[in-house]
Amino acid sequence: MIPEILRPVAAGNDNFFLIAGPCVVEGEETTMRIAREIKEICTVLNIPFCFKASYRKANRSSLHSFTGIGDEEALAVLRKVKETLNVPIVTDIHAAEEAAWAAQVADVLQIPAFLCRQTELLVAAAKTGKNINIKKGQFLSPEAMRNAVEKVREAGNSNVMLTERGTTFGYQDLVVDFRGVKAMQENQCPVILDCTHSLQQPNQPSGVTGGRPDLIETIARAGVAVGFDGLFMETHPEPSKALSDGANMLPLSELKPLLIKLLKIRKAIV
Repeated sequence: MIPEILRPVAAGNDNFFLIAGPCVVEGEETTMRIAREIKEICTVLNIPFCFKASYRKANRSSLHSFTGIGDEEALAVLRKVKETLNVPIVTDIHAAEEAAWAAQVADVLQIPAFLCRQTELLVAAAKTGKNINIKKGQFLSPEAMRNAVEKVREAGNSNVMLTERGTTFGYQDLVVDFRGVKAMQENQCPVILDCTHSLQQPNQPSGVTGGRPDLIETIARAGVAVGFDGLFMETHPEPSKALSDGANMLPLSELKPLLIKLLKIRKAIV
């Protein structure tokens, strides 16, 4: 199943779709570079693509962590990506009052995992008429996401999708339960696998979230094989220098080779 925003470019296309980009807008030059390279890759490989970057990071482990370059400046960068490259934009919102404002630029409003039960936020996002991507809370079962989907639909918006981003496993780890894709697809909406956040190792004593980027390919291959509709990946030219979530990002140079492998798996199962 393909999200509404990508249906025009995915007509007759059996490939998975991709949501990808840096964690947060770090500046115009870096953001445009990443967006342009991903767009070029996806055009060559015929993969429907949405560009993702947060205009602000509201949930950080440390008070001193980078949160953004400023909301208006970041949204202006996202608008430039959208208009220059003609790609849909995905960005997070964190409070109900942000929904209509972010919707002036974003095509997909993303509900962070920790906020997926916030009724006021879901309803405000739904009322914008934009596509809504709800990340499954690390603390919720796949079946429980039915309630979040129903909140969006009952608010008058049928364009909703769900993203699996791992389930809390102990205090400092996450695990992906691949059985969950079937349960979430029963909501009759696209279901996405977040291949990078699923590999986070949160709550580290250092105050910086860790990760296992060496397992991104493993998680992604399994996700395509079990039938996720789309993949979500955060990527950066130099993850070690990324200002947010660098510990679990895919190096941009590795994106195309990985996608080529994943398309072979996709072709084998359709």
